[in-house]
Amino acid sequence: MAPITITAILKTIKEYVVMASGMLFYSFGWVACILPNEGTGGGASGLALVITQALSNTVGVDIQIGTMVLIINGILLLISGFIVGWNFGIKTIYCVVVLSLSMNMWQMLFSDPETGAVVDILKLADPIVAIVLGGVCAGIGIVICFSQGGSTGGTDIAAVIINHYRTVSYGKILIYSDLFIIGSALLLFKQDPETGEWVHVYSIATVIYGYIMTAVVGYTVDMIQAGSQQSTQVLIVTKDPEKMAEAIANNVHRGVTLLDAQGWYSKSNTKVVMVVCRKRETQLLLKHVKTVDPNAFMTVGSVVGVYGQGFETLKI
Repeated sequence: MAPITITAILKTIKEYVVMASGMLFYSFGWVACILPNEGTGGGASGLALVITQALSNTVGVDIQIGTMVLIINGILLLISGFIVGWNFGIKTIYCVVVLSLSMNMWQMLFSDPETGAVVDILKLADPIVAIVLGGVCAGIGIVICFSQGGSTGGTDIAAVIINHYRTVSYGKILIYSDLFIIGSALLLFKQDPETGEWVHVYSIATVIYGYIMTAVVGYTVDMIQAGSQQSTQVLIVTKDPEKMAEAIANNVHRGVTLLDAQGWYSKSNTKVVMVVCRKRETQLLLKHVKTVDPNAFMTVGSVVGVYGQGFETLKI
């Protein structure tokens, strides 16, 4: 176990502060841009919005979206704990809690005291502009969170549960879940107070806005991270390959392969540590490599296709 130093404590504090700022960006995009323009989206936040609207329009129960996000993620974490194990990171729990609290905070700050409805404080004339801006803010928040090894929960937790039974790529899980969540918004109805007729809560345009928002979030994350759903192959030359492999396996939770090698100049036999991970996990991996051996020699390369457990299924 590494000794606890002032530098390590400050580094940890910095990571959690940065993750909190990412969650503030993410929640601001949802509450300030998406909600007042009757938008929707995917993930746990989109599902929370659908459920809160359903409860409000059917049984008259009003729940803040942040509270519902916490409930959904809490249920997913419990299911994941019983099925996969209780080894999910404290950073995931931290980000989920901060996300929920920040959503409720923004909702209270931006709500009309009389009606309780979220006010469009940005006053963007075009709802498309608001949806795109919300997607960009959410995407930036996700990238900030990923950069410190955190997770927004939701689809990430669902992916872990699904991959326990069947290997399905993260990208496919994200696409299918978002298609279902956003499309389910069309199943919501409310009673018109004047005519008494039941009408749709969300229109077709709103669902289209939701798909646009999801696309913008994905593009923002990919653009900043150079393709978060792609994979990276990292080769590491270090003085203690066994210690490096152990640190990566325990902290990054990715498989490690030791390759036999020989230094041409020294003519000494050694082993090269090879790791294949998602691009969004690369920065976390490099942080742990630096912690174990600051002088390690590394090469990082993009991989076109990765097939096997935890990645894509080879279909031939």
